Amino acid sequence: MSKGPLEDITVVEFGGFIAGPFAGQLLGDYGARVIKIEPPAGDPMRTWGVLHEGRSLWWPGIARNKESVVLDLKSEDDRVMARQIIAGADVVLENFAPGRMAGWGLDYETLAAEHPGLIMAHVSGFGQDGPRAKDRGFGSVAEAMGGLRALMGFPDRPPVRAGISLGDEVAGMFAVIGIMAAVNERHRTGRGQEVDVALYESIFALTESLLPDHELGGVTRTRTGSTLPGVAPSNVYPTKDGVEVLIAANSDPLFGRLCTAMGRPDLATDERFATHSARGVHAQELDGIIAAWTRGLDAATVEQLIDDHAIPRGRIYTPTTSWETSSTPPGAWSPGSKPRDTRRRCRCRAWCRASPGPPARSGRQVRPWGNTPRRSARSSARSDAMPS
Repeated sequence: MSKGPLEDITVVEFGGFIAGPFAGQLLGDYGARVIKIEPPAGDPMRTWGVLHEGRSLWWPGIARNKESVVLDLKSEDDRVMARQIIAGADVVLENFAPGRMAGWGLDYETLAAEHPGLIMAHVSGFGQDGPRAKDRGFGSVAEAMGGLRALMGFPDRPPVRAGISLGDEVAGMFAVIGIMAAVNERHRTGRGQEVDVALYESIFALTESLLPDHELGGVTRTRTGSTLPGVAPSNVYPTKDGVEVLIAANSDPLFGRLCTAMGRPDLATDERFATHSARGVHAQELDGIIAAWTRGLDAATVEQLIDDHAIPRGRIYTPTTSWETSSTPPGAWSPGSKPRDTRRRCRCRAWCRASPGPPARSGRQVRPWGNTPRRSARSSARSDAMPS
């Protein structure tokens, strides 16, 4: 049975924390064999985040579908072993500071001379060259310099951050896209490529028309709270029973259906709201009208009316409330359930047993190549990270 579309791809992952390992996590989710090289002390993520019974709950998510191998890359013997592992790989993924891999003789030029089909992906704060290439950069810095933080929050308050490592994870996704493009190129030419992902550039790629709005339109976008300027109605509205429902009816057909659902067909022809542009200008007034309507009904009634008129909507969910919805995808873990035998869904119960401590000294297990213990399709983390 196929383990996924990337089951014939082997990835060797160097580095730690989030950006590079998140890319490795995604590749593993799609079936790639991911061999993670860890230092003797283990990846710092083994002890980050919320602990449950002394064990990190974050680590087994970002380490799922990976085989951990301990190598001290300051040792020549272990660097030789690293090169032997790479010899059987399709992709090297790393997120060390630029130049670190070259210092160990593991740079793309050296490795590609022996393995011309090798793909190497770098994930770093500012890229492999340029004026700040040598500077350290975390996802939070990328969010600031890439323009995202200036857009997050309310205009009368300082910028805020999302409650997740957005800068790192977006860069990890761009690394996967680059790797897949390089794999496709290799199918055509037989040669690998070097993929260079900068965290701050990955964030900047999300900023849509931010620069042309400023340069050509004379509009400098800034923090606007829970709305997008000129896009209405698309906001969170309160209900009588204290639930927050996001309603997105920001096109002419959708807005017309919302007016019908509200029992206010007159709003669809009101010159303040009749067009997309007009609604954007009068967004605050329109939000007030919709909020007054939702506030008089319980959430179930609002949702039923919205659904009956085919309008996008959704509640503001938290980990507590998300389990209560019937929209949990088939096969996803829920309290009291057993994990399904599938590689592409959350199997929390399986991978939360992973050990937070350093991985076993398993470097010698990869020689010869075929002696590496195989992954279990039922566990998200490697067997050497699981208790007996």
